[in-house]
Amino acid sequence: MNRLPFTTLLRLAGLVSAALSPAGSPAALAQAPSELGSAFFDWDTLLPTPTAVGMVRAVVDAPTPGFTRLEIHVTTLNPGFAAHPPHHHPQEELILVKEGAIESSINGRRERVGAGSLLFFASHDVHNLTNVGDRPATYYVINFYTAATASVRDQPAAEWEPVDRLRSCVIDWEKLEPRRTEAGLRRDLIDSPTLTFAHLEVHATTANPGARADKPHRLPQSMLVIVKSGIVKATVDGVAHSAGPGSIVFMASNASQSLRNPGPGPSTYFVFSVSSAATKAMD
Repeated sequence: MNRLPFTTLLRLAGLVSAALSPAGSPAALAQAPSELGSAFFDWDTLLPTPTAVGMVRAVVDAPTPGFTRLEIHVTTLNPGFAAHPPHHHPQEELILVKEGAIESSINGRRERVGAGSLLFFASHDVHNLTNVGDRPATYYVINFYTAATASVRDQPAAEWEPVDRLRSCVIDWEKLEPRRTEAGLRRDLIDSPTLTFAHLEVHATTANPGARADKPHRLPQSMLVIVKSGIVKATVDGVAHSAGPGSIVFMASNASQSLRNPGPGPSTYFVFSVSSAATKAMD
């Protein structure tokens, strides 16, 4: 069988992925994999489907090592429209604003933010999003499901969760203080256990041209990279891929990984590091 380019995307039952085989080459599959491995999702391949309020781009919906399910989609809201009426659900949800201005409502509290901002909805807290700008607003919706998700209390987390767990919050990109690193800049957004995650850490790196953000390494937690601007060259289990603005890289537990900026200008990307009680120990 011929070796396929890693950028070949499998479009199966709404799943768009490029899953790595154990040998590091793409797995040629007749059906969607039962468990998602490390994968690249280029923005230009995420085809929009019209909705009553704008459009949606399906990214992935599959189990992963350490998680019962990972579901990601990208929503675009037309000006003045809400994604849905206020609702709640057991899974803890992450929202990353790609562009436009949105107003979040969490348990009745409203806050307006723009591109680069991050929202975290704790379990069963009532929430919704509305486009309050004069142009379309686009944001990523990220849902990691763990064993704890299925048994979490059916009550707004704000009413009972322990003080050492992350509460629903809105993190405004414009208010983040960058600090200098060898590669460029870093903005820290979240670093905490949650009700259903053993730990959640989110930061944004701005890498200078040619800078390597890290050396090849392995981590037991699952990693999600979303490119805000510029180009990020991700090398995962020996396979390199250049991801442009809007693109997503998923690095499964214990995958060998490294990131660098191959472009002529700065690149900025978000890194989500998520672990569960079932996260595999590093080899």
